[in-house]
Amino acid sequence: MSIISRIFLTGDHVCPWWLAYTFDNPLRRLIHNPEKMLNKFIKEGDAVVDIGCGLGYFSIGMAKMVGVKGRVISVDLQEKMLERVRHRAQEKGLLSRITLHKCSSDKLGVNEQADFALGFWMVHEVRNKDAFFNEIVTFLKPGAHFLLVEPKIHVTEPYFRKIADIAVKAGLKQCSEEEVGLSRALLFVKA
Repeated sequence: MSIISRIFLTGDHVCPWWLAYTFDNPLRRLIHNPEKMLNKFIKEGDAVVDIGCGLGYFSIGMAKMVGVKGRVISVDLQEKMLERVRHRAQEKGLLSRITLHKCSSDKLGVNEQADFALGFWMVHEVRNKDAFFNEIVTFLKPGAHFLLVEPKIHVTEPYFRKIADIAVKAGLKQCSEEEVGLSRALLFVKA
């Protein structure tokens, strides 16, 4: 089986850094504009976490929203992804607002308290979702939000509901369904 077949058919993978370029392009702003999508969750001065940040598409937008007093923690498993975030943030003059954090396959390792966290099109790749959500609960401040967004093409509605149930079991409370293009999305709050 080719790597492309394994990626799209098995569902047990991590998106390789080189494939991220296919969905990280200027046309994407028409469907997933970070500032429009996230402005009701993020304010100036916030500490936010972009889990599975990839090439930094959302991290860059978040860095603009948090301003000079805020911070974005860009978390990814792959060093190549973090290198691209660094490069893009530096080009836009936003690197001072972004902390790059390499996680391991079984632990995010975020040790700072956050006002908001985003898991965009990546939770379906996590093997131990119980541990994943338990860890998110530990670094979110009380009243902080987590936005779960999964691609409709990979994640069926029943599977998405199973993921949401795991989040609730970990201590997150479901607030609302969110409209995100080509996606299933739920907003949670830490009680």
